[in-house]
Amino acid sequence: MLIAADYPFMDVFWSMLVFFLWVAWLLLLFRVFADIFRRHDISGWGKAAWSVFVIVLPFLGVLVYLIAEGAKMARRDMEQAAASRAEVDSYIRSVAASPAPAAETGQVPPPTS
Repeated sequence: MLIAADYPFMDVFWSMLVFFLWVAWLLLLFRVFADIFRRHDISGWGKAAWSVFVIVLPFLGVLVYLIAEGAKMARRDMEQAAASRAEVDSYIRSVAASPAPAAETGQVPPPTS
């Protein structure tokens, strides 16, 4: 890049931009792989085919996967987050409903007023 070599600031800016895009690409790639392997609607062969496609042609594979499965991927993320939230809420309710350990042993001091 001719303009980046002439100005040191542009060289640093270009390096930061490339590094940022590389990290964003890796995050997107891992997210696509995670979505492929958590899916229950396709067989193991389908998962293998998507994985090979993403590994052999990474940019095209991820782009095609996001175009073909992007809306379903977002829906699966929201469903998983809702299920996780419901599980945490259920656990918190079960723990909050149980009596305190000190109350079970009779070691609770009498209330002072």
